Amino acid sequence: MSLSQTESVTAERELIPQEEQLQIESPEINHLVTEDDTPVDNFIQEKLQRFLVECLYSSLKLEIPFLAAANVGLFYAIKQAPLVPDVMLSLEVAVPEDWSQKKNRSYFAWELGKLPEVAIEIVSNKKGEELGSKLKDYARAGVAYYVVFEPLQKLGESLLRVYGLREGIYTELENSWMEQVGLGLTLWQGEFEGINYNWLRWCDREGNLLLTGNERATEVERLYLLERQRAERLASLLRDRGIDPQELL
Repeated sequence: MSLSQTESVTAERELIPQEEQLQIESPEINHLVTEDDTPVDNFIQEKLQRFLVECLYSSLKLEIPFLAAANVGLFYAIKQAPLVPDVMLSLEVAVPEDWSQKKNRSYFAWELGKLPEVAIEIVSNKKGEELGSKLKDYARAGVAYYVVFEPLQKLGESLLRVYGLREGIYTELENSWMEQVGLGLTLWQGEFEGINYNWLRWCDREGNLLLTGNERATEVERLYLLERQRAERLASLLRDRGIDPQELL
């Protein structure tokens, strides 16, 4: 389903009297470590994390809320260690507002009601087990798409691997299109914050890039200048023919 063409589905439900509804309390989380101040590994990861998140918030226009975050703990089970994807995307949820509560400062799947659809890991060394134990952990958690981007090619020749979850097992996709979220990923050689690099970027089905806020502003300015130049050429042509452009307004 395309993200821009979401459908409304109405399901008939049996209404249960309020007094008969089962009240389920959130599990105790005071013992869980949600912030350990561990820094990201390098400039590549730091910039890519911000780049990928900014493009989503600047250009992804949906009729549903979504949450995109970088380097935030993903708690998928109370007795399992959290996963910390470099970037994650979750549809139909929003970042909780009251950050004074611990349960709102990380991605607790039982609080938000679902798992993120996409988790991205940016490889900087061979110690992260992105193609080993970490891949199995994301599959066990139930994240629909798992992406491994290794710009330094520490794990092999492939820069980008995208996996889709099927019956609890990840299968590498032939391309980077993620049907369930209506987004793809592509490599783009260009400049971000003054650095020319082979960046990982979001794209639509036709390969059009999701732009940063600065890129969108630059594109608007470019189109404005083109329109002004077109108007100036037309005005010059009219004057050459003895017509005052102002009289046509």
